[in-house]
Amino acid sequence: MSKLSGKTAVVTGASKGIGAAIAKALAAEGAAVTVNYATSREGADRVVAEITAAGGKAVAVQASVASGDDVVRLFDETQKAFGGVDILVNNAGVYAFAALEEVTEAEFHRQFDTNVLGLLLATREAAKRFGPDGGSIINISSAATTVDIPTTAVYTATKAAVDSITRILAKELGPRKIRINALAPGAVETEGTHAVGLVGSDLEAELVAQTPLGRMGQPSDIAPVAVFLAGPDSAWVTGEILAVAGGNR
Repeated sequence: MSKLSGKTAVVTGASKGIGAAIAKALAAEGAAVTVNYATSREGADRVVAEITAAGGKAVAVQASVASGDDVVRLFDETQKAFGGVDILVNNAGVYAFAALEEVTEAEFHRQFDTNVLGLLLATREAAKRFGPDGGSIINISSAATTVDIPTTAVYTATKAAVDSITRILAKELGPRKIRINALAPGAVETEGTHAVGLVGSDLEAELVAQTPLGRMGQPSDIAPVAVFLAGPDSAWVTGEILAVAGGNR
């Protein structure tokens, strides 16, 4: 039997990149998956189609995690489709890099509203709906919290908050059998890193040079670690921040 048979997972920001890879990997292990997206319906439908073509179960649900009403609807539609929820992957995130003098209030709030508030809202809703056996929550942090890259102050601050929230809520929700861990990817080649010009840039070359394994990561490097944290093999693991960064720190 697959490790996640009978389980339901919500993966936020799953229309592309790391989120899409995690959604497909969870489905491959037997979970029914809600593929959440904010704007890319086409991408989410493509992920759902790949999962169902491989014999899995998935639905696409539009919701902004920065909206409390949207988050409630996301979980309502998940329960309507699959009857419950057991796993939450807080992957939805936004980023933009800027020197200190270019930081704006609007950009600060955009990143914190999605990366931090959105994570809290989704976690709160999932915790309400997990059954008596608890559940697993996986937050997506970043190796940026230890690499300390110039021009990433706002983004890195959001991920440092994710790390603290992970450790705090692991203690707070542990008595309810809810495990909360985070995985911290290094530089990963995705649609997003292509769009911001990281791939092929001097910064990419610098990051690769600092990475003992000598390359950018791929979404397929991250997804199996999420499956581990979601499933029974990590039943005695909570409150951990697991770097998946090729050794870059």
